Amino acid sequence: MNLKNYIKTKFPAGYKPLYIPKDIISGIIVALVSIPISMGYAEIAGLPMIYGLYGSLLPILVYGLTTTSYDFVFGVDAAPAALTGGAIASVGIISKSDDAINAVPMLTFIVGLWLMVFFLFKAGRAVKYISVPVMGGFITGICLEIIMMQLPKLFGGKPGTGELPELIIHLFKEFKDFNLISFSLGISTVIIILLIRKLLPKLPMSVVMLVIGYLLTAKLHIADYGVKLLPETASGLPLPKLLEIDLHLLPDLTFSALTIAIVIMSETMLASRSNAISDGYDLNTDREVLAYSLANLTSAVFGCCPVNASVSRTTIVRQFGGKSQLMSIFACISMAFILIFCTGFIPMLPVPILTGIIVAALLSACEFHLAKRLWSISRSDFVIFISAMLGVLFFGTVYGVVIGVILSFFAVIRQAVYPQRNFLGIRPGHEGFYSLKAHEDARPIQGIIIYRFNGNLFFANIDTFVKELESEIDENTRVIIIYGSGINNVDVTAADRLMALNKSLNKRGILFYIAENDGVVNAELERYGAGELITAGVIRKDVNEIMKVIRLKEPYPLVDDNPYYD
Repeated sequence: MNLKNYIKTKFPAGYKPLYIPKDIISGIIVALVSIPISMGYAEIAGLPMIYGLYGSLLPILVYGLTTTSYDFVFGVDAAPAALTGGAIASVGIISKSDDAINAVPMLTFIVGLWLMVFFLFKAGRAVKYISVPVMGGFITGICLEIIMMQLPKLFGGKPGTGELPELIIHLFKEFKDFNLISFSLGISTVIIILLIRKLLPKLPMSVVMLVIGYLLTAKLHIADYGVKLLPETASGLPLPKLLEIDLHLLPDLTFSALTIAIVIMSETMLASRSNAISDGYDLNTDREVLAYSLANLTSAVFGCCPVNASVSRTTIVRQFGGKSQLMSIFACISMAFILIFCTGFIPMLPVPILTGIIVAALLSACEFHLAKRLWSISRSDFVIFISAMLGVLFFGTVYGVVIGVILSFFAVIRQAVYPQRNFLGIRPGHEGFYSLKAHEDARPIQGIIIYRFNGNLFFANIDTFVKELESEIDENTRVIIIYGSGINNVDVTAADRLMALNKSLNKRGILFYIAENDGVVNAELERYGAGELITAGVIRKDVNEIMKVIRLKEPYPLVDDNPYYD
């Protein structure tokens, strides 16, 4: 890829110089918001908190330089951190110990290798076949799960891990540490950000709340009232370290790493693809998986835990108008500046206010608007959305995606088995044929059934086709016409049933015709031994030709009422 084409992948069409300040501001905000998020999740992963800041430095830069997403943020986040903490605990390693500091980057390195394997085998392309309801439900589930993890921090408790039942139990347990001032600060932060976002969307309320939190600590000494602050952090940039490969741990960590890699690929690809669709561009899925791999390999080199998509930080970037991956570059620069010069202000930041910023961002990222829309237009898609969301909440990221994909698969099958179909009639004063259910003024033609079937005929739906026709036949029926413009293929089962139906109808004195279909269907009928339908004149060019064959002229005699209109 030459430099010109590379630059095009970094900036969306129509990018203007005036967007650069927004990218810079977005990058600075990402770095600031990453402080509590990354430190907290590093601790969950079993590392000292400082490694969360290290994981928010070069891995973000590597991802930003490699990805084809314009505004997505990569970093230390919930799902891989929780899985990493569980993985090292399962092999008997104590959190934050020297063994953990050695084992976690080893695990991260293996995650990066698995993602490289996914890149080489082009596994990311499979995500393109995941539907919008699955993506929306998945993202909403992830957001709600992270909110549940963070909720105890609003009132002075510790963050939780696991799925929804475990998180609810943990939440109630943490009420023993309830601090009213902390809770007031956290909830007020959420409400203020969400309210100001509607009234003054361009005001950087996340930064404003950080400043307010700093001032509350400096001037009112809120820590004296039990409000938790971020811990002190050593200054200086991280140095690369040699990985220590423990062959005894390798089999267990390799399997755990595979699970984490799948989570990273699915979660990040689904969320970033949702943004790309919303913004009207497409991701290069192969490049995306390569970006995930390189970011995790970089994270491993600096002793950090696995990194992946950050929906909360991406939402903040979009709120502040970030348009390109310049944002990631400035997030990296800002984090470097913080690590070198500004670690002294970190212990002045109140945890409940920082948590409130995260919760507000996640609430904005939930796609409840999509659920509302699906409820009104497609109940089956709404069920898929809710199932994917609940799958994530109750069974975890991977199972949430699997449940959603399986339901989408069944929805596709159901649509094929029960495609859109209707009976047609005439609307006086209009040309052509119209659905009797959709038009109150449409009338059936006396003695004639016109049936439109908008799907391919095959073994799973031919029974539906035949039964619906049979249910409409009465003593006045003389002709049945299949309006076949939506039928593009038939299989051998359907071909046999069409021949049997034709013979059955002819014995009852009813003429059977198929019109408006293309030549492919005719060729398939001949191939499957149903060529007699063509030679017998069952297959016709269009409905008008059939009307001439049965010697029926306009105006056609119509039934007085429309029995199909609801």
